[in-house]
Amino acid sequence: MSKNIPLYPLKFDTIFKEKIWGGTKIKELLKKDFSPLKNCGETWEISGVKNNMTPVAEGGLKGWTLPELIEEYKEELVGSKVYEQFGNEFPLLVKFIDAADDLSIQVHPDDKLAKSRHNSLGKSEMWYILQVDRNSKLISGFSRNTSKKEYVEYLKSGKLTELLNIESVESGDCFYLPAGRVHTIGKGLLLAEIQQSSDVTYRIYDFDRVNDEGNKRELHTEEALEALDFKAHSEYKTRYKQSINEVVPLVKSQYFQTNLLDFTTGIIREHYDNDSFVIYTCLEGEAEISAQGHSTKICIGNAVLVPQKFPEVHIHSKSGFKMLETFMP
Repeated sequence: MSKNIPLYPLKFDTIFKEKIWGGTKIKELLKKDFSPLKNCGETWEISGVKNNMTPVAEGGLKGWTLPELIEEYKEELVGSKVYEQFGNEFPLLVKFIDAADDLSIQVHPDDKLAKSRHNSLGKSEMWYILQVDRNSKLISGFSRNTSKKEYVEYLKSGKLTELLNIESVESGDCFYLPAGRVHTIGKGLLLAEIQQSSDVTYRIYDFDRVNDEGNKRELHTEEALEALDFKAHSEYKTRYKQSINEVVPLVKSQYFQTNLLDFTTGIIREHYDNDSFVIYTCLEGEAEISAQGHSTKICIGNAVLVPQKFPEVHIHSKSGFKMLETFMP
């Protein structure tokens, strides 16, 4: 491996994951072939998670993984602040999720708990809803303040959902879910997910489902107790102004920031003030992403990582596009 290979905007090979709740929208709507799997619940588009690393898909760095890239290019790839904090660990994970059935009710630990239990980052995440079947819903947080004792009573009596905040959903909705927030993605939802680079999930309730062998999936009742935030919040859905040909902020957290770009032609994005890589996740349409003479095409279902060394990004499109733009704060 050598730095003689210049950096460029990077696309990665998708990892497809079959799930007990997965469906076929990844193929039908995102045009991504997941055969020979029976279904696809998740695609991992940009991942440095151990045993789930996405390799570079094209160009001189084809086959390289994120830890290898960071080790070689360091702050040129991720930015000096990010490199100082995370070393060779890439801090974010980009997914598409297709729920043909309800996911389990679950929670993720924060950085402190995940570090002590799993030597992992915590998992705060955001969802951008792409497509919704009729009457689809999701769960985010508690509907009222509760206590650990009351929560356990409701869980044991099979009435947990009576404590939870159930949201009706439309395409274009956005939710930010900090670590500790109880949640589930409901049946009939296709979404993009940006999250901390972690695969730690505590399953609280799985609707008594069984797999092909007739076995129920493992629950993490005790682990979840210490991770849960039992406070209710006044609003769980992210409020934002839907606007064409304008950069619209969606999420601004300590873990990542995400904007929505819904453009009819193109835009030049300047990130001179951001000491960070930038990820573009395409939700609709197609475009060409160029940086200092290097370019790559992006279309629905793709994600592209632009290294920090390219602070000026040109996005060209004849037909228009909708993308999430994500970087480190």
